[in-house]
Amino acid sequence: MCGIVGYIGKRDVAPLLLEGLARLEYRGYDSAGMVVTSPKASGLKMVKAKGRVRDLEARVPKRFTGTTGIAHTRWATHGAPSDINSHPHMDPENKVAVVHNGIVDNAQELRAKLEADGVVFASETDTEVITHLIARSQATTLEEKVREALKVIEGTYGIAVMHADFNDRIVVARNGSPVILGIGEKEMLVASDVAALIAHTRQVVTLDDGEMATLKADDFRTYTTSGATTTATPETVEWEAASYDMGGHDTFMHKEISEQPDAVDRVLRGRIDDRFSTVHLGGLNLDPREARTIRRIKILGCGTSYHAGLIGAGLIESMARIPADAEPASEFRYRNPVVDPDTLYIAVSQSGETYDVLAAVQELKRKGARVLGVVNVVGSAIAREADGGVYVHAGPEVCVVSTKCFTNTVTAFALLALHLGRIRDLSVTDGKRIIEGLRKLPAQIQEILETEDEIKKIAAEYAGAQSMMFIGRVRGYPVALEASLKLKEISYIHAEAYPASELKHGPLALIEPALPTVAIVPDDDLLEKNRAALEEIKARSGRILAVAHQEQAKADHTIIVPKNEDELDPILMGIPLQLLAYHTALAMGRDIDKPRNLAKSVTVE
Repeated sequence: MCGIVGYIGKRDVAPLLLEGLARLEYRGYDSAGMVVTSPKASGLKMVKAKGRVRDLEARVPKRFTGTTGIAHTRWATHGAPSDINSHPHMDPENKVAVVHNGIVDNAQELRAKLEADGVVFASETDTEVITHLIARSQATTLEEKVREALKVIEGTYGIAVMHADFNDRIVVARNGSPVILGIGEKEMLVASDVAALIAHTRQVVTLDDGEMATLKADDFRTYTTSGATTTATPETVEWEAASYDMGGHDTFMHKEISEQPDAVDRVLRGRIDDRFSTVHLGGLNLDPREARTIRRIKILGCGTSYHAGLIGAGLIESMARIPADAEPASEFRYRNPVVDPDTLYIAVSQSGETYDVLAAVQELKRKGARVLGVVNVVGSAIAREADGGVYVHAGPEVCVVSTKCFTNTVTAFALLALHLGRIRDLSVTDGKRIIEGLRKLPAQIQEILETEDEIKKIAAEYAGAQSMMFIGRVRGYPVALEASLKLKEISYIHAEAYPASELKHGPLALIEPALPTVAIVPDDDLLEKNRAALEEIKARSGRILAVAHQEQAKADHTIIVPKNEDELDPILMGIPLQLLAYHTALAMGRDIDKPRNLAKSVTVE
């Protein structure tokens, strides 16, 4: 949550910071602010504004110049969105400025102690505690001042700090919230996401938890919070700056939906092994002998990643015949789970930084479990913590809601399931069948996208609904869950998802003409069972939108999806439902890329 960007060099910093904030606004957008200075300046200058980055830009004074600065775009945790609660936070003498992502768990306790010492707080935020701790430190260097403050902080943070007495540097630190350094030519940058950096440099250093850095215009150094020097080797970012532009689309969500044929082609590229009817997944660090000892697989994710994990568990069970299930990572880590040495754990996160998933990984590693990561961002925290894994190669996703990353993650699970299946009992014939299905996916996704005008017309029929039901059976149920979530996230229409078999056990009481039902009806061995559910709904005057491989007589509308192998059909059936949510929200005038109350990367509990 929230976005941080900072710069030190020779360029005029304010326009650069505003550009970086605009690229990070998908991480938080209820308020924004920045502080600037320069080596010859007498102090720090700050401007803040409730609202979007454009509101901050409108408030920037004409002579707001400097060559060093830090900036922040906020997703509120402590304190409602306001000018005062927005970051950066400064001390009363305007010497120390702090931007912070994360949550200070012991903020109330520290605040009470500081107030007892006479400190007057200006905001309701937990971040202001950090500012006062640094300002009151008697240490002689900025690095020591920050280190002293962090010693008493409990919780998560990614911070950047400036000090009027040390205006030749920015000090940053990380614990549970991403901090990435951008290495330029006689200039240095810092951000919470590479999106803010790649317009200026593709050489980056990602800090580990418990690590700090000092940035100067011509140098940087990294060290631990205890002061020990660390070695930092810059890596080259594979994504281009153009990946973060809309590319002629009206929204990032529409762009990212349309990119799915190419994105799926990327996740497949170079991984298929026709000779043995399997796939190569070199990053697993799991040899065949070890793979055969796995007795159970547990998949952990949050939100869309959890739904992808549900589909992944089904793929693994059907192809590899290993018992598998998925669970929300946020629940898993709090129920004192039994960690079985014969269980393989798979952590799923688009950003690779999702705090609940990362914390679950760290707990599992502490207990000796083997953990794989399925993530989109190379070098992310979960990728580094895991024993191995699969990158999904979806490319940058800027819209808050996930589309192409969800599709690529499910496709990556299909690759993993095929890999494990061929090591175990999946036949060559079935391996070839799945490979042929995987190769069809990009063209079939494109075929679905070409029906967008039809889906747009259908969406207009349902845009006035107050609530909607989504149903699916076995493979279709996780698709229904994800489609329900998409509609909720961007249209704000209440939606629920149920297994189709559960209708008669309670939810059928909700069915009436005003409650439309979206039914996932694949042409598989459960087709007649699904049709029976449609009969139940229609007998109670319910409206039905079916997503199916053939027209459904009982449905008011049917979206036809091309048929693939049964195992892979869920990948395709989710695509038109992304478009349905998109066009429903568009018809309702919603802010599609930045839905209310949400942010892209959830790095707090």
